[in-house]
Amino acid sequence: MRRGALALSAVLLVSPGLADDGPAPTWVEQARSGAGALGSQLKQALQTAMADGGPVAAIDVCRIQAPEIAADVSSRRLQVGRTALKVRNPDNTPDHWETRMLEAFEQRLANGEDPAQIEIFAIRNEAGRRYGHWMKAIPTQGLCTACHGTELKPEVAEAIDTAYPQDQARGFSVGDLRGAFSVEIDLDSD
Repeated sequence: MRRGALALSAVLLVSPGLADDGPAPTWVEQARSGAGALGSQLKQALQTAMADGGPVAAIDVCRIQAPEIAADVSSRRLQVGRTALKVRNPDNTPDHWETRMLEAFEQRLANGEDPAQIEIFAIRNEAGRRYGHWMKAIPTQGLCTACHGTELKPEVAEAIDTAYPQDQARGFSVGDLRGAFSVEIDLDSD
């Protein structure tokens, strides 16, 4: 994704919840599909790594395979990734708009909204081109806490410290907002 490079000249549409807003635009369905592919492939790889080698093996899935999976499901027109307020991989640092949306997601979660329903989309302009940007909350699940929880095994903490010396992504409990899928689509591209 073009993190930080996206200068906002206008936000044409922002929808905090889609249920009352009628059907989503076609590009939102494409974003959901791309994020769904990333999520399901990543979850499968993590489950396999956890079964084969435990949390230490899962660290390499997020470090090596997750960016590869994101690149595989992305295209010239559609960029699929993950971001969070507390990142492990600095390449996933949110841009300004994503930060604001993640903060809004946290508030919606605190207000009792079902994390499975928390998503947002907007159309943004940059240098005369229109980009659709869609985000969906990723709640912390039980599997996540082995590497992102409050009490990590010493070997897991050591492996994370080695791979990610600037790690911020610890201290989460099941149900917390871990981050979000973030998809950007060039709406002016064929």
